[in-house]
Amino acid sequence: MSKLVNKYAQKRPDFSEWLEENIAQGLTVFSLSENQRRKLRTTNMAERQMKEIKRRTKVAMIFPNTASALRLISAILKEQDEAWRNERRYLPNEE
Repeated sequence: MSKLVNKYAQKRPDFSEWLEENIAQGLTVFSLSENQRRKLRTTNMAERQMKEIKRRTKVAMIFPNTASALRLISAILKEQDEAWRNERRYLPNEE
């Protein structure tokens, strides 16, 4: 990693500094198992969640204000989070 940081230190010191601070965090995905990385590299999880939000907000159709829409969307996301934390995990802990 230091070779990469040193490579840009002269020409792009701002980029070099950013690399030094953030590259380790960006590479943490490689500490996950192959199965988990495979699921993270697709957008299926996000697409499915957006589809569920769209389906549930269509039922209400008209919201009186932004806060009410945010409450419903927050409830949907919280429900999904609880499901992932319990039995139906999308990314289970592999020990």
